[in-house]
Amino acid sequence: MNTDAPLDRPAHEAADSAPGGDTGGASGRLDLAELRAELDAIDDGLHDLLMRRAAAVARLAASGVKGGVALRPGREASIIRRLLARNAGPLPPQAVVRLWRELLAASTALQGPYAIAVCDAEAGSGYTAAAREHFGALTALRVHGSPAQALADVSAGSAAAAVLPEPSEGEAPRDAWWTALLQKDEPRIHVVARLPFWRPRPEGAPRARAFVIAASAPDPSGRDRSLIGFDLDAGISRDRLTAALAAAGLPPEQTILRRDEDGRDGRVLADVAGFVTDDDPRLAAAAPLLRRPVVLGAYALPEGS
Repeated sequence: MNTDAPLDRPAHEAADSAPGGDTGGASGRLDLAELRAELDAIDDGLHDLLMRRAAAVARLAASGVKGGVALRPGREASIIRRLLARNAGPLPPQAVVRLWRELLAASTALQGPYAIAVCDAEAGSGYTAAAREHFGALTALRVHGSPAQALADVSAGSAAAAVLPEPSEGEAPRDAWWTALLQKDEPRIHVVARLPFWRPRPEGAPRARAFVIAASAPDPSGRDRSLIGFDLDAGISRDRLTAALAAAGLPPEQTILRRDEDGRDGRVLADVAGFVTDDDPRLAAAAPLLRRPVVLGAYALPEGS
């Protein structure tokens, strides 16, 4: 131990002379000062651009052009994809996603206060964390114990959107929230996004898989999938309905089939490629076998998948 070294040296001086740090004496300290000054100037420039962006968002909000819910998940996905495509150097892609998710959440808040409803029935299930990751650290979250409560928040306008668990084949009837969207009640609610948007997931990130629903139509991102729901007559097998969708040009990646308690008629949720709208002629082609098809929404394909 060097007993001649002063014990009360400032931390920044100790760091400057540490191994791997500033070893060039006065010249090295000057280089460090110059780098810090450059970083400060860059920070100021970034802040100037952020303030300029916020002013542009405020002008957009004041124009009233967008109207209704300010959330545009498809547009947000396309923005992040464009930035990822031009990203170069040591900045990790995950950092780009994280930075812009916070920026987009702040931009949405500039257009008016809003809250996100979350169905998080079990402690540790991760849906609240997934919502926080996607919608930003400062966005108000209203946590509920059932999908129906979260849906009610959106229908009443007290939440701009809701985060709901990804449907599964064996879920309880109370958890099959997508069947309510088949009714096309007003205000009509659609699936508009899927979480998480970034894959693969880093260690410690929420693993919950969820859909986002809102009282607005989804907007295309350029790389999308759609959800279609319909009624299914008794006696029609899963293989037959899959073949019917494929023949109509809507081959499903996944189908969820729920039969009525008597085992006869059922309801189907199909996940198909592309951005499908209500007037898509392929729906009419599938309609003779698949009764009353309804486009339940669409979502941007997650990045990294």
